[in-house]
Amino acid sequence: MARDVAFEVADRREGRLMTKGNPEQSPAGRTQNRSEASSGLARIRQAACRDGQLRFTNLMHHVTVDLLRAAYGALKRKAAAGVDGVTWSDYGRELEARLVDLHGRVQSGRYRAQPSKRSWIPKPDGRRRPLGIASLEDKIVQQALVWVLNEIYEQDFLGFSYGFRPGRSPHKALDAVWVGITRRKVNWVLDLDIRSFFDTIDHGWLMKLLEVRVADRRVLRLIAKWLRAGVSEDGEWSKTEVGTPQGSVISPLLANVYLHYVLDQWVQRWRRERASGDVIVVRYADDVVMGFQHRAEADRFLSELRARLAEYGLDLHEGKTRLIEFGRFAMANRSARGEGKPETFGFLGFTHICAKRRSDGGFTVLRKTISRRLRAKAKEVRETLMRHRHKPVPEQGRWLRSVVQGFFNYHAVPGNGRAMQCFRTCVNRAWLRALRRRSQKGQKLTWDRMRRLIATWIPSVRVRHSYPNQRLAVDPR
Repeated sequence: MARDVAFEVADRREGRLMTKGNPEQSPAGRTQNRSEASSGLARIRQAACRDGQLRFTNLMHHVTVDLLRAAYGALKRKAAAGVDGVTWSDYGRELEARLVDLHGRVQSGRYRAQPSKRSWIPKPDGRRRPLGIASLEDKIVQQALVWVLNEIYEQDFLGFSYGFRPGRSPHKALDAVWVGITRRKVNWVLDLDIRSFFDTIDHGWLMKLLEVRVADRRVLRLIAKWLRAGVSEDGEWSKTEVGTPQGSVISPLLANVYLHYVLDQWVQRWRRERASGDVIVVRYADDVVMGFQHRAEADRFLSELRARLAEYGLDLHEGKTRLIEFGRFAMANRSARGEGKPETFGFLGFTHICAKRRSDGGFTVLRKTISRRLRAKAKEVRETLMRHRHKPVPEQGRWLRSVVQGFFNYHAVPGNGRAMQCFRTCVNRAWLRALRRRSQKGQKLTWDRMRRLIATWIPSVRVRHSYPNQRLAVDPR
């Protein structure tokens, strides 16, 4: 088996491998226009593409005032403020002076990362997920550095990695799963769940893995500052020794780097050297779906994966990691054994179901919105409507239109029409109930008038995504 990348990292740290420089990157002046900055990023990309072993020693000078300005413009205008209390609009009042000062502190090493403000967001299963809200300047610098590092890592990341990458949406990952199961010899699906991944990333390993490609000490120190900044909750600061704050701008990239070396490269090597049958894999951040032709290989892979993850401080959530019989022969095989329908699995908001096409009875994968997510969204809409039931009807209608349209934009895939209609019906009934509660005299809104309001404001159900085999033209292997 090829030598593991972790040992290559250790070799570099001990001086057994010579560090490659990057002569393509010449030191830039303090002022650099946008075209020069774009040209500099292009040179990073070209160098990374030419040499997969190249370690970049001079990256920080690409973080220019122009890049910081673009990073500021890319942030969400109405995002919550961090511990600094500074909003996007507040920072923009003296933007140029602030950016010049920020640039000077970043380049000189005087920049200090601030702790993330912790908040909690509800999950569909009733639990809560911690969310870290970074200070505005941390967001700006992180976004600029992400753009620089993306030029390197987008040349390294493998094709089955989809999460939080430019041009790779969740629907492309969903399409890859659909095409992989329907076109390859998949009889077993392994639904992987890494327990509390973002909260358990080992900082030591993360820095070592970053050093595979990044040799600029200023960049590494900057990332280390963000990792050590800690979190603030209700005014109390706490140290962070593992994990990256979910919600920070740079966290998705760091997570992808970690899993690229710990999981992706290892999986690629495993299926090339250890598997005799077809193996497909699709990863979106820490959500992983794999398909196997042979049950024995799936079992062996799962056992070896547990050991692999343990080396890097990770483990699988045993209650959510499942190996199920799934594929074109699953229904027939289970029926012959006197068993029920094939089990289903969830991925990126959709339940995946073994089904038959209406046209010719052939095998297909049906995707439906996960029921608990649909119910949770409908409940959220219902509660919001009741709180704002006295607002003008057109204002309510515009808000509902945006909510329903946003839900449809993601969930309106072929075969999911029943779930979409169910959601639309729940919204319509919730709106009717809220409008009827406005009257103190018991006057009821008639269904005739309600139908006119629905026709005016609530989008109709229609498929908004083509079939995966029409959109995805790559081999999901």
